Amino acid sequence: MPLETSPDAPIPVSRVSQLIGGWVSRLGAVWVEGQITQLSRRPGAGVVFLTLRDPSADVSLSVTCYRSVFDAVADLVQEGSRVVVQAKPEWYAPRGTLSLRATEIRLVGLGDLLARLELLKRSLAAEGLFAAERKRPLPFLPHCVGLVTGRASAAERDVLQNARRRWPAVRFEVRNVPVQGVRAVPEVVTAIKDLDEHPEVDVIIVARGGGSVEDLLPFSDEALIRAVAEARTPVVSAIGHEPDQPLLDFVADLRASTPTDAAKRVVPDVREELARVHALRDRARLTIESRLRHEFAGLANVRSRPVLAAPHRLVDERAHEVGALVDRARRTLGHRLDRAETELHHTLARVVALSPAATLERGYAVLQRTADGAVVRAPGDVTAGDTLRARVAEGEFTVTVADEQG
Repeated sequence: MPLETSPDAPIPVSRVSQLIGGWVSRLGAVWVEGQITQLSRRPGAGVVFLTLRDPSADVSLSVTCYRSVFDAVADLVQEGSRVVVQAKPEWYAPRGTLSLRATEIRLVGLGDLLARLELLKRSLAAEGLFAAERKRPLPFLPHCVGLVTGRASAAERDVLQNARRRWPAVRFEVRNVPVQGVRAVPEVVTAIKDLDEHPEVDVIIVARGGGSVEDLLPFSDEALIRAVAEARTPVVSAIGHEPDQPLLDFVADLRASTPTDAAKRVVPDVREELARVHALRDRARLTIESRLRHEFAGLANVRSRPVLAAPHRLVDERAHEVGALVDRARRTLGHRLDRAETELHHTLARVVALSPAATLERGYAVLQRTADGAVVRAPGDVTAGDTLRARVAEGEFTVTVADEQG
């Protein structure tokens, strides 16, 4: 039940500490797994002091045990060892500190570690973190490579030297972190996130030399695996040597067998690329030359055909035909014109023979009334005394009607 306190009715520190101790004691004995980060065995002391840390989180607890409990595993346990401890929480009221009183300590064996890693691997695989479709392709030529590795380590040297030997212009953003021990996981995760947010980093390499299964455990930690899965930048795993395969290898976009192999697979070799460029250029030249030879041969074949070998022959033949047709047309037109001229002369002669002028030439005259110019065709058309105009072949003159003819 919560205590009823107020500024006017507080409780003393000792009472608070006593109540906390009562609540802690209710937890009872528990089995706890962690990694030993500090180990203190004072000569002659009957109590051994340990610090047990969670490898995946920045949390640690103090552990005490009788020497007899620790002596059972003293030859197997050291700082960095992973252990399972049966302990009861204890609250030291005078100082207000919490610790675990261990009654049994067991070293986590290699078989147990591998079994747990296998279970974690299956669980993460079921979530799809290792799926092939999640793998991102590496850039052909990264301008800047992020490197997460131990300070002044052989892995760092191998990556930098081999990458710069292959492509001297490559740049690196290096993050030196612990690669084993209790600080490895949080610092590696922080370095990966930092490089993932870096605007110039195109690919990230996580590199470490070989080691035992226990040494490589940080690279199978679930928090680290999820951090790599969430990264937007492609990540290359270069942990250990060929037989070593932590879970980071499965979630990474590319697994390199060694740090040297990572440098070779991330950065192209400038000599190889130049040789490839020269080879492609030579191949292109040969292809173009072959195509030109083929086209020249085809053109020569076409030009050797009679129609193109003597292209004017067909024109000349047609020119003769056209000339003959023109002469024929000219002759035909001449005949038609001559015939038309003859017919025209005959028609003209007939017209002349039938014209009034010809009639007048033969002595005839045409009489017209001077009043209206009408031609006199019958005696009844005039009366006595009418003045008429007589038109003859050589001219005209005026006549007067003497009397009416019946």
